[in-house]
Amino acid sequence: MDTDVLVVGAGPTGMTLANELLLAGVSTVLVDKLAQRGDLSKAGGVQSRTLEALDQRGLLEPLLATGDHPVTTGHFAGVPLPLHSNRHRLPWRSVPQVVIEGFFEQHLAAHGLHARRDHELVGLAQDDDGVTAAFANGATLRSRYLVAADGAHSTVRSLLRAEFPGQPGTVTITSADVRLGGAVPSTSHTWSEDGHWAALFPLGTDPQGRQLRRLVLGGPDRSLPREVPVTEDEIRDGLSTVFGTRVHLLELRYARRITNASRQVERYRHGRVFLAGDAAHVHLPLSAQGMNTGMQDALNLGWKLGAAVHGWAPKNLLDTYHAERHPAGAAVLRNVRAQSLLMDWAGTRDPDVLAAREIFTALAQLPEVQQHLADLTSGMSVRYPMPGTETHPLVGRPAPDLDLGPARLHELLRSGHGVLLDPADTFATVAGAWSDRVDRVGQGADTEPMLIRPDGYVCWAGADDLEPALNRWFGEPR
Repeated sequence: MDTDVLVVGAGPTGMTLANELLLAGVSTVLVDKLAQRGDLSKAGGVQSRTLEALDQRGLLEPLLATGDHPVTTGHFAGVPLPLHSNRHRLPWRSVPQVVIEGFFEQHLAAHGLHARRDHELVGLAQDDDGVTAAFANGATLRSRYLVAADGAHSTVRSLLRAEFPGQPGTVTITSADVRLGGAVPSTSHTWSEDGHWAALFPLGTDPQGRQLRRLVLGGPDRSLPREVPVTEDEIRDGLSTVFGTRVHLLELRYARRITNASRQVERYRHGRVFLAGDAAHVHLPLSAQGMNTGMQDALNLGWKLGAAVHGWAPKNLLDTYHAERHPAGAAVLRNVRAQSLLMDWAGTRDPDVLAAREIFTALAQLPEVQQHLADLTSGMSVRYPMPGTETHPLVGRPAPDLDLGPARLHELLRSGHGVLLDPADTFATVAGAWSDRVDRVGQGADTEPMLIRPDGYVCWAGADDLEPALNRWFGEPR
């Protein structure tokens, strides 16, 4: 074997996974077909659950130190969620994808992992022992496992001939990074009477301290083929249609067209090959969910691959990646389709759609509805299917951030181990056999007994027999 795990694609998903594998002590090769890292912002925000995961790895503070990344409120179908910024410990942050990639590139390099660029995958074969990957530059790599994080047009997915069902793109909108002048509105979404609309989101400031924004334009006559270049005149016309003379373009930095395609692979695992991020699911970039969902895929898969490489993975642990992340991805696709309908994304001005939106907007003023939607779009509503979910409300959910005396829970997860909270020292003896994989916190923890996986999810809680849960998630004892 040349490496334990080969990660194809050095975007946010691939880099997050590479970091998890490094933490797990697994040899990793990260490749990308691009000769150099892109400088396009693409995704524009990091959701609460992803921020928590970065905090659990000790990466959040240095990431936020890279620049101005303001806290902003979320939205659902263009309707603001004013409670979003107060709902979770770490509210939504405006951190563009280009910043995420640059940060991870430096972090991985500091730990000796450099992406091998100009590696375009052209061939893939797997057997009982590993995977062989061939590249256009003549290189070949042999690995125990391969993870496809190579985006919406995944080569790995194509080589696997993996089923990718869903809805094809029928309409396009325009997304651009801009500097604007004039009376820029504070609301995120603005509609005109004829169905044209504009959405604005902060992207922080440039080195000169000037405000950058993500501008999204849509409407009944703005759908052009994806390959047609976006021009400054097109952006100015879109601004004029929605805002009149109140807002004008100062600078266009980057623009692309986005379709409303909505697809998800039927299986996230194909033998020793796994699909993650946009290689596994594509959808409209609404509520900053795309990049975050991919990074959550990586966080779920990384520690499980580490367990498999080190030989202690219990039977079917790798299969839980599909069992847990496929439903989570499907839920994102559903809420995105609902949002695109309610916000009249295509600008149809259909009276039925407008009536539904009017009622939805009224409902969205209720705090309970706002909290539900905030949880839904931030990743905080995810509950993985696992034994115990029917008997304890915490099992399957992200662990609450607890003050355990000498440290907070999220700080203990930085080791990459599981964590057992055992406030009465009830389980010291039984847990000792897993001490190389699970760190136990005894007296001083003001909480009920709880077992937390390396990815920060509760996999057991309460007073029932602990040993089956340790075996299920952390393998045979030493």
